[in-house]
Amino acid sequence: MPPPLVAVLNGPNMNMLGLRQPKLYGAATIDDVETLCAEVAEELGMAIDFRQTNAEGELISWVQECRGRAQGIVINPAGYTTTSIALMDALLACELPVIEVHVTNIHRREEFRQHSYVSKAAVGVIAGLGVRGYALALNGMADLLEEAGAFKGRPVG
Repeated sequence: MPPPLVAVLNGPNMNMLGLRQPKLYGAATIDDVETLCAEVAEELGMAIDFRQTNAEGELISWVQECRGRAQGIVINPAGYTTTSIALMDALLACELPVIEVHVTNIHRREEFRQHSYVSKAAVGVIAGLGVRGYALALNGMADLLEEAGAFKGRPVG
């Protein structure tokens, strides 16, 4: 049986991690995040499909592609968190467990960043723990998939 596939999807400007406001977002780059996710997924016995886009329609298409292909979605919707009803609808339609990740604590930021349409489709939200939030999300997804019987547990040793 192949390992469960988890899509790790990233929205606009996440390609600027490490360059854009490093005091707020940290020094890690999107490549560092991908490496972290790949390492954690391997430790958990899962496979990932890691992607980033600045285009809303492309992100929505990726979510739709997950239906029937992936077992779960970890998503940092970035700027589409507060604006995209279409992304929320796609996440709800995919009928997969979704964990929303934010590098910063959106609830301590500007008021307009504190509302998330994506949260309506998410089982859980991790915010404010930097890029470590991705590792926590993948661990959480492994737990969710194991509880649902879609995953036979983590490798031993």
